[in-house]
Amino acid sequence: MSLVPVAPPSSGQSARPRPTVAIVGAGAAGALVAVQLCEAAARRRVPLDLVLVDPAPEAGRGTAYATTVPEHRLNVPVGGMSCYPDDPGHFRRWLCRHGESTVTAADFASRYRYGSYLADTLGRAVIRAHGTVAVRRLRTRATGCADGTRGRLELRLADGGTLTADSVVLATGPATGAAGWAPAELSASDRFIPHPWKPGALDAVGGSDDVLLVGTGLTAVDLALVLDRPGRTVHALSRGGLLPQPHAVAPLPPVPPPPGLDALPFHRLRRELTRHFAATRRAHGDWRPALDGLRPEIVRLWQGLTDDERAEFLGRDATLWNVHRHRMAPSTAESVARARAARRLRVHAGRVAAVAPGEDGGLIVSLADGRTVRVAWVVDCTGPGLRADAGGDPLWSGLLSDGLAAPGPLGIGVSTDGGRLLDAQGRPERPLFTLARPAGASCGRRPRSPRSAPRPRRSPTPYSPRSPPAPGPSAVGPPTSSGCRCPPTPPPRRRSAADSPG
Repeated sequence: MSLVPVAPPSSGQSARPRPTVAIVGAGAAGALVAVQLCEAAARRRVPLDLVLVDPAPEAGRGTAYATTVPEHRLNVPVGGMSCYPDDPGHFRRWLCRHGESTVTAADFASRYRYGSYLADTLGRAVIRAHGTVAVRRLRTRATGCADGTRGRLELRLADGGTLTADSVVLATGPATGAAGWAPAELSASDRFIPHPWKPGALDAVGGSDDVLLVGTGLTAVDLALVLDRPGRTVHALSRGGLLPQPHAVAPLPPVPPPPGLDALPFHRLRRELTRHFAATRRAHGDWRPALDGLRPEIVRLWQGLTDDERAEFLGRDATLWNVHRHRMAPSTAESVARARAARRLRVHAGRVAAVAPGEDGGLIVSLADGRTVRVAWVVDCTGPGLRADAGGDPLWSGLLSDGLAAPGPLGIGVSTDGGRLLDAQGRPERPLFTLARPAGASCGRRPRSPRSAPRPRRSPTPYSPRSPPAPGPSAVGPPTSSGCRCPPTPPPRRRSAADSPG
């Protein structure tokens, strides 16, 4: 759908009512949608009421960018994290103006700094749109959504209030995992930490307590860095026992894939990509340029797969895909390597079979192959759930139970059409949109988070409150199990003389 400017009404016409757009979630995805709406409305001089619904104290951070641990780095270089695709140097220039004058496009910034950048960019967009866009923050949660009058939607809020909007964008980020792998005795233990990113979740862990991290993706890496100290052993367990690969210290240019991949059945697509990766490694000494060159094609290739082919990918290839696609920053990889060399971090392949209390008050974790690991704490690092309602969010649970949304293919996320939610009858009847994780496809680059997410091509336009914010994130890319640390890339937009870099 193209963005068609709409001129303000002439003096002889009745003024059009100001549309209201509600964005549920003010993390990275919600902030980027808000930036685009503010700038588009200001350019077109179309009045708009914009409401961000999120209990967080600051917009733009979400979970991924709220961490203050300096070792928690983006897993995409600075040059790939601009809020504006047509201005890839925007984030680097912002860092230079904020005390990091030597930063380059190949560096990896801290996640907290990126959250500050998102918040500042949104603030500047709001200021530039002042007089055209009225922006409000409601520091509460949306707990439900129902049909309102005249085709509008009504959000129920946790504080007992309601909000009526012409269009609603659900930017709630990844669903919380349900820890279905955990035995009942572990789930019931006060030594189990199912949600490690909740404030204070690790406060009870003693300085010399050994810890088992279940999962070896980027979440586990983050927590291993936080928990690493002399006198403590951190164990990390997953079925494959594979940690994310590191980024190259001196990355090579991307190598584009061979043509015609989208016309191949999945078994041939896998074979051709394997050959492409092997050829790139022979020619350049590194496989990473091949995967980097594949990035622009990932969404299209995933959309071209049948449900059976997607299921085959998830069962056979997803683990290797995740560890190669979602990599660690070089400095993070060095810290992990030092911890492993000192035996403070030990990585295991296997799965948890049973858990019993230890005599010292800790836990004895039995693995399926007969090994045991004795620890004081077990932390769930398996990442977000694939179902939109996996974490029990009342908003998503209500949308699904009321038929306003429907599960996506293979039960992953929700079904969408051009970013608009499909109802239980498969119809895009309502001005209800989503992007990033809830639609169950996050390998465009969060989720991730919210760390890696599909690239939305357009935002809901202020002059047409029923326009979609993004391509349907159901089936836009293979879903990740461990989460990533880059936001959805915002849609390109024209820059004007008034658009000074944030």
